[in-house]
Amino acid sequence: MAEKSKVAFYWCASCGGCEEAMVDLAEDILQVVEKAEFVLWPVAMDFKREDVENLKDEEILVTFINGAVRTSEQEEMVRLLRKKSKILIAFGACAYTGGVPGLANCYSREEILNFYYKSGDTVFNPEDKKPTPHFIEGNFAFEIPEFYGRVYAVDQVVDVDYYIPGCAPTRKVVKNAIDALFSSQLPQKGSILGASSKSLCNECPLNETKPEKIYVKKFKRVDKTQPEPDKCLLIQGYPCLGPVTRGGCEALCVKANYPCTGCFGPLDDVKDYGAKAVSFLASIIDSNDEKEIEKIIDEGLSNPLAIVYRYSLPKSLIFDTKIKKNGG
Repeated sequence: MAEKSKVAFYWCASCGGCEEAMVDLAEDILQVVEKAEFVLWPVAMDFKREDVENLKDEEILVTFINGAVRTSEQEEMVRLLRKKSKILIAFGACAYTGGVPGLANCYSREEILNFYYKSGDTVFNPEDKKPTPHFIEGNFAFEIPEFYGRVYAVDQVVDVDYYIPGCAPTRKVVKNAIDALFSSQLPQKGSILGASSKSLCNECPLNETKPEKIYVKKFKRVDKTQPEPDKCLLIQGYPCLGPVTRGGCEALCVKANYPCTGCFGPLDDVKDYGAKAVSFLASIIDSNDEKEIEKIIDEGLSNPLAIVYRYSLPKSLIFDTKIKKNGG
């Protein structure tokens, strides 16, 4: 029997949906098991950090990292797995561009800790205690991971070979990516695995109803009004980000009558997804009057930053400069 390739999974700051994406392979996961020997998969199997440390450098063929990096423990594990792996993959939107946890970069570490340990509505903390990495009281002492001042995408911490986008990556994307990994047909380093190189609109079933030019006088929200199911969501006024988002998800959200929120990230050669999304949304607002434009945005886009940077704030060129100035 041919020797199996060692494969590892690790979970940083994320919801865990990417781990579910692997389980969603269903019977296809048996093909993975035939070729792979799992050496780390905390959500499914009992391995310890020491097991990874005892491996030779680059003994693991491929490691899938899901989640962003927020703590010292996550950074240590990502660096260790980088050292032990020939191929390291940023798996899912949080690892790729920072994901939803990356929106925490809107706030300083002190603001976050104050809310959760002092000012939050449900907080009861009369002694005003906060977590500290090095705790000593009497004869007892222990350490917990340090909570960093910002969230990082994985390639802002270690070198990444490939990316698999999505929140979470779909079954088809994961299957395509794994097939590529176990073949001798890997693309150029830094490539996106399993997804399309074209925008989501190219695979959207409503694309044929989209005109060449779109004008919007009023943005709508799906929690306030229900979209018509057979008509492009953009021309109905819903801020669908399909035109600026990489395809490959088979337009699952649009098929559920929900606008694309951009979890598959930017198209090739786009360096700042949020800036591209802002540019696109600005281009379809049907007004040249500043006050009217402000009104259209205020009434229809209640939190513009969370709309355009929902999955990619840590990779924003604009906000990265601001965070560095604030000492993050």
